[in-house]
Amino acid sequence: MNRHERMNALLELLGERGRVEVEEAATKLEVSAATMRRDMDALADQQLLTRTRGGAVLSSVAYDLPIRYKRAHRADEKEAVAQAAAKLVERGDVVGLSGGTTTTEIARVLATRPEFAEAGPQPHLTIVTNSLNIANELAVRPQIKIVLTGGVAHSRSFELVGPFSELVLQQISVDIAFIGANGIDPVMGATVHDEAEARVNRLMAERARRAVVVADSSKIGERCFARVGDADVFDTLITDSGAKEAMRREFGERGLRVVAARPVPHD
Repeated sequence: MNRHERMNALLELLGERGRVEVEEAATKLEVSAATMRRDMDALADQQLLTRTRGGAVLSSVAYDLPIRYKRAHRADEKEAVAQAAAKLVERGDVVGLSGGTTTTEIARVLATRPEFAEAGPQPHLTIVTNSLNIANELAVRPQIKIVLTGGVAHSRSFELVGPFSELVLQQISVDIAFIGANGIDPVMGATVHDEAEARVNRLMAERARRAVVVADSSKIGERCFARVGDADVFDTLITDSGAKEAMRREFGERGLRVVAARPVPHD
């Protein structure tokens, strides 16, 4: 486990428990106590945790981990979701992508599809996104047209939100939108941590002929602060095969088609 992976794991551990001691974290992550103290100090400098005597607590401002620290978490499941989502996209489509690690993975899969990479006078795909990191990754692909919504940047998710984002979205039409969620359950539907992100995500879904919520199975049954929507805006949920069958049926009964993609094992 390299340092980036270790710090990511430490933040995930803190996210689960809220507080962790140096010795406990060192044992869990199989490093020395001295190494763990250095990692905690480095994350404290970035205001992602608060150091305590003998350990650390999750920072009061770190309700959502920066996307750079979540990139490797449940990577196989996110890839499975992304591959299933990308199969719904056809050449010439206008695709909406909200911010998040799963939608970022969808962008990567689309960028490497041969039919979207062929040379030609016109772009083969148009991506509309409010995600700075997705736009940055796809900007080097000449056969993919990137439309960035504008808005105020959210420091943790790299998403653009606010009236400027909404103004652009209100003027366009999208063929299919993939919207990420921090949690989704049959009653509340898709939810995220921030109300401004929820508003932009819902508007992007409403501007699409077809809206799909994408979330790995760890998000199933979870509820976060701000509601995006359920079958009132989405017709499909794409998750991975770790989602429990009973929960899948409940989503189906409430009007959401559920696709449970099976992760491909890597050697």
